[in-house]
Amino acid sequence: MTTSSASSRGRTFRSDLPARLDRLPWSPWHVRILVGLGTVWILDGLEVTLVGALSDRLTEEGSGISLTAGDIGVAAAVYVAGACLGALFFGVLTERYGRKKLFMITLLVYLGATAMTATATEAWMFFLWRFLAGAGIGGEYSAINSAIDELMPARLRGRIDLLVNGSYWIGGAAGAALTLVLLDEGILPASLGWRLAFGAGALLGLVVLLVRRHVPESPRWLSLHGGHEEAERIVSDVERTVEREEGALPEVDRSRSLEITERPPVRISEVVRAVFGTYRKRSVLGLSLFIGQAFLYNAVYFTQGLVLGTFFDVDSARTGLYIIPLALGSFLGPLLLGRFFDTVGRRKMITLSYVGSGVLLVGTALLFQSGSLSAWGLTACWTVVFFLASAGASSAYLTVSEIFPMETRAMAIAFYFAWAPASAASSAPCSSGAWSRPSRSRWWRWATTWGPR
Repeated sequence: MTTSSASSRGRTFRSDLPARLDRLPWSPWHVRILVGLGTVWILDGLEVTLVGALSDRLTEEGSGISLTAGDIGVAAAVYVAGACLGALFFGVLTERYGRKKLFMITLLVYLGATAMTATATEAWMFFLWRFLAGAGIGGEYSAINSAIDELMPARLRGRIDLLVNGSYWIGGAAGAALTLVLLDEGILPASLGWRLAFGAGALLGLVVLLVRRHVPESPRWLSLHGGHEEAERIVSDVERTVEREEGALPEVDRSRSLEITERPPVRISEVVRAVFGTYRKRSVLGLSLFIGQAFLYNAVYFTQGLVLGTFFDVDSARTGLYIIPLALGSFLGPLLLGRFFDTVGRRKMITLSYVGSGVLLVGTALLFQSGSLSAWGLTACWTVVFFLASAGASSAYLTVSEIFPMETRAMAIAFYFAWAPASAASSAPCSSGAWSRPSRSRWWRWATTWGPR
């Protein structure tokens, strides 16, 4: 537990609210919470996949913006930079003002910036709106993961966390399918299709915003910060709702009640002491998981459209066909493997997903460099790699959420989320020369050394 001066602490009392939430059976109420909170990952997947699929189109004449291949790399780095800074900035506010206020604000930031991206006519405008969209998404990661872990039953947390974070790839598949229509110049002009793609992302976000209004504040956060009476009211309302939907509830195990000491919002200095001092070993684990998944996903997904166009002459309007199976494989991994994180255990499954995907990625790299793969062959290999990698990537958020105290949870997630993508973005190829056909081995050295999200 992080420390604070005695004078800054409030009353100490015992609470059975966490035990009451944990003993609830799975119900439609839980599903509604997941829809309201978890669907933002679909938006993020839609966002990143659209840029990857659109990257070749945005460099073509007649697109209405005419970015270079180097500009695409810059746009990816700018988006990630926005996500890093947004995670830290909004992470602090999440601990201070609560989960609910911030997951509404961050979604509004994302919506506005994505809608404005569709209006960009110059590279600097595109970069600006991509940065702000990234900031909104970055803020979502800390607020949403914290809220989900604090509202869902502990016995199901592993599979729920992986399912929510894995839903990113539903957005990826949807974005890829969307581009098949929006990039078809027989249907829409080149200067309009990509703009409608970003507009569709903003429209979906608006729907999520309407659903999210009904998600309650985290009772655990409220109890910790002097709002125990409100937390009691929220949990009682949830119990009545679940009882109407599922019947009589199990008895509460009073032995699982916790002693809670009210405290002010955590300060950044406390998080730094926890990360670099009190929980140093945990920090190494969390950082390793986040950096591993950040490098791999960014390496492949941010540049897939350019790779297919450069090395396999795939038309930009058909890039989505290759992204769909890759995204579906990435979703099926967390969906099918998630329950084993609750039954087999976190450590064994994290090891399997990270080591297994790493071995498969190296094998794919060797086949690619030898010229043995077609565009579909490369896609098939990546699909298998990301079946495992996606489960591991999603478990990074679960791990950090569970190994740090609740009062530092949102800031810890924000800290690691910001650090990992910043490292990945620093290795992104931003010069147009990096994409000439002779750079096949150079690209794979970069991708397999640094590697996703």
